[in-house]
Amino acid sequence: MPLVEETSLLEDSSVTLPVVVIGNGPSGICLSYMLSGYRPYLSSEAIHPNTILHSKLEEARHLSIVDQDLEYLSEGLEGRSSNPVAVLFDALLHPDADFGYDYPSILHWKLEQHHYIPHLVLGKGPPGGAWHNMEGSMLTISFGNWMELPGLKFKDWVSSKRRNLKGDRVMPEEIARYYKHYVKVMGLQKNFRENTYITSVSRLYRDQVDNDGQDRDISTQHLQIEKSKFTKRNWEIRGYQRIGDGSHIPFCLFAENVALATGTLDSPGRLEIDGEDFPFVFHSMPEFGAAISKGKLCGKVDPVLIVGSGLTAADAVLCAYNNNVPVIHVFRRRVTDPSLIFKQLPKKLYPEYHKVYHMMCTQSYSLDSNLLSDYTSFPEHHVLSFKSDMKCILQNISGLKKIFKLSAAVVLIGSHPNLSFLKEQGCYLGHNSSQPITCKGNPVEIDAYTYECVKEANLFALGPLVGDNFVRFLKGGALGVTRCLATRQKKKKQHLFVERGGGDGIA
Repeated sequence: MPLVEETSLLEDSSVTLPVVVIGNGPSGICLSYMLSGYRPYLSSEAIHPNTILHSKLEEARHLSIVDQDLEYLSEGLEGRSSNPVAVLFDALLHPDADFGYDYPSILHWKLEQHHYIPHLVLGKGPPGGAWHNMEGSMLTISFGNWMELPGLKFKDWVSSKRRNLKGDRVMPEEIARYYKHYVKVMGLQKNFRENTYITSVSRLYRDQVDNDGQDRDISTQHLQIEKSKFTKRNWEIRGYQRIGDGSHIPFCLFAENVALATGTLDSPGRLEIDGEDFPFVFHSMPEFGAAISKGKLCGKVDPVLIVGSGLTAADAVLCAYNNNVPVIHVFRRRVTDPSLIFKQLPKKLYPEYHKVYHMMCTQSYSLDSNLLSDYTSFPEHHVLSFKSDMKCILQNISGLKKIFKLSAAVVLIGSHPNLSFLKEQGCYLGHNSSQPITCKGNPVEIDAYTYECVKEANLFALGPLVGDNFVRFLKGGALGVTRCLATRQKKKKQHLFVERGGGDGIA
């Protein structure tokens, strides 16, 4: 099947691609790698520390993992993902990683070009997605080798770029460069298009009574009235590509399957309170980091308000603290809340985050002490409003209010994906269709082993959209989707073979 020319996205809109992937971060890259025909096999000398899993793998050693029963292999495995295939693939790539071991992968990869499934991966920027926009001064939460993609060891790549490896954690900019290099070295560039912005992804329907064989866009009202007459067909993906001179070229693609790999960093979470749109209120780490690096907040007596109890909020605390900017740290939870992310991180590996957590516990606000000089935490508090004179009103669970003068505020309470190109902003795909999609609270509802959306056939979702924020686990989505599409492709070929009187002529 012909692919799109490099110069334009799609001049011949009659071409229907088997797969279009929306999002070119690690989820989209890994999916492209496997759709390109790369297949994982059990290494000849590999022995997995989980003896039950190893015996299952030995039963079908001659088959690639893509061709095996993922439900059977996943059974009984436990890990830090709610998606069983994600736990399985992580166990194969990083055996016993959660127990502190650094065992090598038990897989080896083969390029089998006859398994290639034509596809396009669409992204706003270069391959790597949001990693190109992350604050450059912070270390990744995961080890470098946990950030790597199949077939190219991160340590091998990074050691060729810099002489000294100081520890296992790395800068986001290095990860971004690694992902960009990965696409090039694995020969995936022909599948990637940058500077693309999606405006709509919608179903086309075929009129069963019509014999002209043309797909037509049917109005929703017409569809509801005479639903039985129409059959769901391919996807239509519309958008535009931004080119060098700043102009936009519209495009229209058709695909049998669409995979959503957009991540969840598009729309920062908001408090939805009065004054949140004042210019001194930031909603992202890059915004805050830029203000710090330009010296806008240095030397000011008034503190910075940081809202949130996750790792991004902790990064903001460290950024301000290390630049001698006093901090008011507000969060709704108790410091003893077992769900706080700090309680899941080993102290030895993440000393800077445990430093923040220690301050959260020991340097909290009291009526006796008032604000401390460098950092004060406000557990079980929330912000009521921001005022034009750069003041904020805080309230605790007892209803007691306090007013503080600020130099800036940073609201870091999570983020939502931008699924505006889907009907209902994609809400209908979630476990709770009345709420927006979020990684933790309301991920896209998928089949556990194929990653196909429960509420929409031929639409797949992977990565943070289905609750897998860590690169370690989002690779399982690529495995699940690839197996599903490869199986369907195989059945389609067999069906055509029988229809045309192949084999022994028995239908």
